[in-house]
Amino acid sequence: MLVAAAVCPCPPLLVPEVAAGAAPELDTARAACTDALGVLAAARPDLLVVVGPADTAGPETYPQGTPGSFHGFGVGLDVRLGADVRPGADVPPEAGVRPGSEVPHGADRGTPAGPALPYGLAVGAWLLGRTGWADAPVEGRGVGEHLTAERCAEEGRAVAARADRVALLVMGDASACRTLKAPGYLDERAAPFDAEIARALGAADTGALIGLDTGLARDLRVSGRAPWQVLAGAAAGNASLGGALLYEDAPYGVGYLVATWS
Repeated sequence: MLVAAAVCPCPPLLVPEVAAGAAPELDTARAACTDALGVLAAARPDLLVVVGPADTAGPETYPQGTPGSFHGFGVGLDVRLGADVRPGADVPPEAGVRPGSEVPHGADRGTPAGPALPYGLAVGAWLLGRTGWADAPVEGRGVGEHLTAERCAEEGRAVAARADRVALLVMGDASACRTLKAPGYLDERAAPFDAEIARALGAADTGALIGLDTGLARDLRVSGRAPWQVLAGAAAGNASLGGALLYEDAPYGVGYLVATWS
């Protein structure tokens, strides 16, 4: 059953090494993300699932130890999702590898076979490493913009059934069309769309999230639509969850939101 969730934005600029000190306006967002992960730790989950946008419709599974990098953004920074493990190996608590911790580029430390983390999940791994997550096993799930709302909700229900106490770290951005200089240029529909997302996340309104217009979300370049709908599906079995909106802003014309459900 889902017992807690943290919703965070996933721009690579959230990582200071990528921003190279040029994005101090994201310091408040980083602090809010840290607070949100604290809610996850306080819930004492048996399993943490990081859900984020992916290039394929998915869902794609990324086991604990999957690597990710920010090399595509000109930074030689590598991360791993959870403790570093060899395929099929047990992971003792004393393994000593901090979840999400940075590792030297090119180091061979038993990376599980399979694809690397998409950028949204790599940002999630970085957040976990930054906060020193060591409270539960971690795995990743990637969901793309072509996955239907119904399939997202189904995925969420399946994830919530994985353990008695499941927590989600949900990565995704709102619209990228809030200003003339935004990646998607200015679209007058973006601000009200983002406002409704903020309201729904702050109120833990699963119905509103499931009902998001997928076509409009695609037009507005919303990367978080599918992950948020996975969250809504996962929360369906726990009516006691309440939401709190910790951060809402649109630097660079992109909507960034931080929220918690607990």
